[in-house]
Amino acid sequence: MKILFGVQATGNGHITRARALNRYLKESDIQTDFLFSGRRKEKFFDMDEFGDWRCHEGLTFVHEAGELKFLRTLQRNSIGKLIGDISKLKLKDYDLILTDFEPITAWAARLKGKPCLGIGHQYAFNHKVPCRGDTWLGRAVMKNFAPAANSLGLHWHHFGQPILPPIAETHQSKAPCDPNKIIVYLGFEDTAKVIEMLEPFEDHLFVFYGPFTSYETRGHILLKPLSREGFKQDLATSSGVICNAGFELSSEAIQLGKKLLVKPLMGQVEQLSNSRALEELGLAKTMDSLDNQVVGEWLRDWHAKRVVYPDVARALVNWIGEEQWKKKHAVKQLAYQLWSEVEASGVDSFDTPLPFGQLA
Repeated sequence: MKILFGVQATGNGHITRARALNRYLKESDIQTDFLFSGRRKEKFFDMDEFGDWRCHEGLTFVHEAGELKFLRTLQRNSIGKLIGDISKLKLKDYDLILTDFEPITAWAARLKGKPCLGIGHQYAFNHKVPCRGDTWLGRAVMKNFAPAANSLGLHWHHFGQPILPPIAETHQSKAPCDPNKIIVYLGFEDTAKVIEMLEPFEDHLFVFYGPFTSYETRGHILLKPLSREGFKQDLATSSGVICNAGFELSSEAIQLGKKLLVKPLMGQVEQLSNSRALEELGLAKTMDSLDNQVVGEWLRDWHAKRVVYPDVARALVNWIGEEQWKKKHAVKQLAYQLWSEVEASGVDSFDTPLPFGQLA
C-alpha cells in the first residue's frame, strides 16, 4: 500500500502526531510520502525522519497577543495559490490519502475521487463533544478546512462518541522530577507579557520555550529556543505545564501526570472548546488571559491527574494496513477496543462505564 500523508504544520502538535505515526509506518509494509503545509520550509526543524518530504504554503492562521485575527488571516492567505496547489497535486500513484487537518491533500482527494481518511483532534468536532465559542463561521472552517470522506477524531475522553484516545507521544527520563520546575510553552502569546506573569513566583523554575535565538537566564526564568529533544527532556522532569489549549501538548502532559494550566487562543473554537473539555474532565485549570493570580492559585492548590492512554499510533497503523477503513463498523470497534485499555484511576470523569450500545 502507498499513501500520501498531509500534515497541517501551523503548530508543532500535528507534526508531533505525525512523528508518532511515522515510527510505526516505517516498520510496516505501507510506503508513505509526507506533505506539510502552513509554514515556510525554513521554519521546520528535526525533519530528517520524514525522508523526502514536501512543503506547500497551504493555509495558516494569523494571531496576535493570544487572539486569532480573522481579517488578517484572510489577507495573509492566497486562495489562488491554494487552488493551484490542489489542482497540481498528483494522486494517481496512491492507494489512500491521510490528512491531519491539511487542506491541500484533503481537497485534492475530494476533487479527484481518491479515498481520504482524516486523523486528528479537529475531526472529533464532527461528533457531540464539549464546545465553546461555537459560531457558524468557526463551524464552517472546522468542517471545510480539510474535509475527509472518513475520519478518526481524537479526544481526551470518548464523551459517548465513536472517537479515539489521543496519540500521546511521551518521553521517560531516569532523572528525578523537580517539584518546582514548570514548563511554559505559550506560542500564541506576547513573550514579554508571559515573562511578566511569571516574575512574582521566585520559588519556582520556569523553563520557557519560545521564539528565542539563544539560551538566556532571567533569574528563575530560563528562556530556551525551540528544540524537540530538549523539550521532551524538560517535560519529563517537570512537575507542571503552562501552555495554550492545543491538543497535543496537553495530551502529553496528561499522559505523564503533569499538572496543567491552559490559556486558549481567543477566537479559535478548537482551543476554546479544549479549555472547556479539560475543565469538565477535571484535567486542567484554565485562564482566558495571562493572569498571575490564576498562576499562583494553580501552583499552590492544583494537583496533577494522570490518564494513561494505550498506544493509539501502533493500533492505527495496523488498522490502516489491514484496510479496516473500508469496513462499516470498524471505527466503532477500534474506539471500543482502545477506550477499554485506558487507565485513569482516581479521575472521576473516567469512572463511568463505556457506553456499549453506542460504541460496540
